Amino acid sequence: MNRRVALKQLSALAALSLVGGVSHAQQEQFKTLSAKIPTEAPGKVEVIEFFSYGCPHCNDFEPLLSRWSKALPADVNFMKVPVTFNRQQWTVLARLYYTLEAMGEANKLSPAVFAAIHEQHRKLDQEDGLFEWVGSVTDAKRFTETYKSFGVQSRLQRATQLAAAYRVDGVPMMAVDGRFVTSASQTGGYDQMLKVVDQLIARSRTEKGRS
Repeated sequence: MNRRVALKQLSALAALSLVGGVSHAQQEQFKTLSAKIPTEAPGKVEVIEFFSYGCPHCNDFEPLLSRWSKALPADVNFMKVPVTFNRQQWTVLARLYYTLEAMGEANKLSPAVFAAIHEQHRKLDQEDGLFEWVGSVTDAKRFTETYKSFGVQSRLQRATQLAAAYRVDGVPMMAVDGRFVTSASQTGGYDQMLKVVDQLIARSRTEKGRS
């Protein structure tokens, strides 16, 4: 084999390698689970954000996610699932989220919770600090009763099960239709993550025969 032929073959291999690398990078923007996880709203495409009020990245992502979620079509069921990673402080914050959700105030008060933790440095991950603060934003008596309720405890247990099923190892992370998961570290940023989620919603909708 002469040198010119060898150089041509090396160039061709390099080009193929580059093309393969692009394809691999695109595939790595999300992962497909080996087994589909049951969703809570049959007939709809379920989208989950795994998050924690205590996570600074979730705090940064929240305004963008809020705008995006308000524009979702009716056939998409969007839900937020707080994770704890077995941390006592994050367990308090997860219980806080489900308490506000049960009271119908999660959407309204979540920005205030994020601000209290990340801007005002309030200790909402400790129950004493949480109960002291909560009276300034909602009915403290109703909050305390709901916080200690069986319903909130059940939702917290379900959240732990979901986080384990989806193998959540960092937040924010998003899941689509019980089959796909993605994150900003996979996609390169929050805007791109939502674009990937939009693509996965469209794919799931088509596969369900609702295109």
